[in-house]
Amino acid sequence: MSHLQCFCYKGFGEEKKEQLWYSQAVRVGDRIECAGQGGWDPATSKVHEDIGDEVDQAFANVDLTLRDAGGEGWSQVYKVTVYLVEVSDEIVGHLVRNLKKWCPNHQPILTALAIKELGLPGMRVEVEVAAHDPEGAKVAVQKK
Repeated sequence: MSHLQCFCYKGFGEEKKEQLWYSQAVRVGDRIECAGQGGWDPATSKVHEDIGDEVDQAFANVDLTLRDAGGEGWSQVYKVTVYLVEVSDEIVGHLVRNLKKWCPNHQPILTALAIKELGLPGMRVEVEVAAHDPEGAKVAVQKK
């Protein structure tokens, strides 16, 4: 799969690349697909204890991942999948608040799933996205 460009941001991304053998994002032409991002601090890998902070950090980590892959962040996101270990009005409120903050000019499609547990101890939310980046694709081709 040498035609694909994979990306891992510094800190958590590089650590998990070595530890678990996966990338944080992949560019497929004019699309960037992002691995699920949790509410961990990218520098320390520590998951936030407050659920609002955890959701905020997961959304910030998505933005970091997209930009690390050469994208422009949330403005290019068209699809969001959210994995939750618990569904409550509080958590849904945090999700909606972040969608409005990060996507003020568009409403991406959204799927939310309740699951038993996530990849790291203490995680309660994970956000996975797909973004369309036609300009970044042109630059990525030029860099090859």
